[in-house]
Parts: sequence; structure tokens; C-alpha cells
Amino acid sequence: MKHTHVTLVPLTPDDREQFILDNQWAFKYGAMLEFGERDDHIDDDGEIISRDTIERCIDDPKNETYRIVVEGKHVGGVILKINKETHHNELEILFTLPDEHSKGIGYGAWQAIEALHSETVVWETCTPYFEKRNIHFYVNKCGFQIDQFWCAYFRPEQDFPDAENHNPGEGPDEMFRFVKVMR
Repeated sequence: MKHTHVTLVPLTPDDREQFILDNQWAFKYGAMLEFGERDDHIDDDGEIISRDTIERCIDDPKNETYRIVVEGKHVGGVILKINKETHHNELEILFTLPDEHSKGIGYGAWQAIEALHSETVVWETCTPYFEKRNIHFYVNKCGFQIDQFWCAYFRPEQDFPDAENHNPGEGPDEMFRFVKVMR
């Protein structure tokens, strides 16, 4: 398994706009690989993940936002929701730029995240059903287990995460939820 040494650098206000654009490109790239330009997952602004969603994640006071840096170059980003009381934490967003795929950067970032928050009891995250690359990454590389598949047939016992801030037409429709129990 490739392991690339990465550094997680807190997002600066000067880099916020580029972080958002890079995030949107990384998600859009995956959908375009799967569906081409006909993708009906893309919103009215032509994005898989809306600017509003990314900004809400960045601005949430419970969240930590980092740039993934390799050899001084920004190659991705991550947003973590940290619960300092329960230590049940969420990986809100993790992306690497498409030109940096298959270099071990995502796995290096995940190892850095685990080291940064070694107190974590459980990690949770989700990804769209069509993101086979992500599903492989979370299950086969990072040790997550698929916990739920959110779709029209699924009736959760509780509301979806962040339901009060959910944008219609954007997730959690047809998403896999992943859980990694740390201890």
C-alpha cells in the first residue's frame, strides 16, 4: 500500500475560495468519470457539492478544516466534525485533486487524521453510491465498514446527519454511510 507523507495545514482565509473550487472540482470529476456530462447529480450551478454545503461545513464551529499538503503543494482538503465530549467524530469532506489520485495521498491524509485525533472512539463518513473509488478507499484501505445505504427504501430510526441544513436534491439520497470503530 502506498504511503505518502502528507501534512494537514489549517485552512487560511486567503485560501478559502481555492479550497472550495478544488473541492467542487474533485467531486465533479468523479461524477463525470462515472456518468459523463449527462450527470443528473450535478446541481443547477453545475456542481456535485454546492458552495453552500462546503461553506456551511467550513463555518461550523465544531469543524476543523485543513489543506492536504505534499512537498509544499496543496493537493486536497479535509473537513472534520469533532465531538470533544463523545469522541464520535465525522469525516465531513475528504478530497484529493484528480491529478494527484493514486499516489497514496488520501491514505496518508487519513493516517494523519487518525494521529491528529487519536482520542476518537468512532469515525463516520458517507459517499455517493457511484463513487466506487471512494468506497474502495474507505473499506479496503482505511478499515471502515458500510453501516447503511441511504435510498428510497431506507427508513432511518433517526434523522439523517445535518438534516436541518440539508439542501433538497443534494445527498443523502443514494449514499453509503461508513463507520470505523477505533476502540
